[in-house]
Amino acid sequence: MKRTKGIMEAEISKALTQWEKDYLGRGSVAVKTDILRDMIIVTLQGILTPAEYSLCKTLEGKSTVKRTRSDLVETGVPTLREMISSITEMDVISFHTDISTKTGERLIVFKLAGNLEEKF
Repeated sequence: MKRTKGIMEAEISKALTQWEKDYLGRGSVAVKTDILRDMIIVTLQGILTPAEYSLCKTLEGKSTVKRTRSDLVETGVPTLREMISSITEMDVISFHTDISTKTGERLIVFKLAGNLEEKF
């Protein structure tokens, strides 16, 4: 069976959710993956804990949460790159991420070596 774009997006969402649970100890509330040309854009919602939301009420707290969460994810980047490469059969050239301390949402962008969308 030929994998469709939707099936691959679902596989990536599922793999990322599992990675979050295994590596960070908890998963997001919702995950949405979009393949766009040579990028995979993943939106993860509900990733902050109630304690982190409380911390985010101050500027210093916001930067602490952003820095800590960023450091945690950065240590797992090699595993994430392997995971995406294995699902897409393409090399990951770069990884970008940011978190909103207001909405509790994380965006992850994987930049690939070629145009994955053309394969579908």
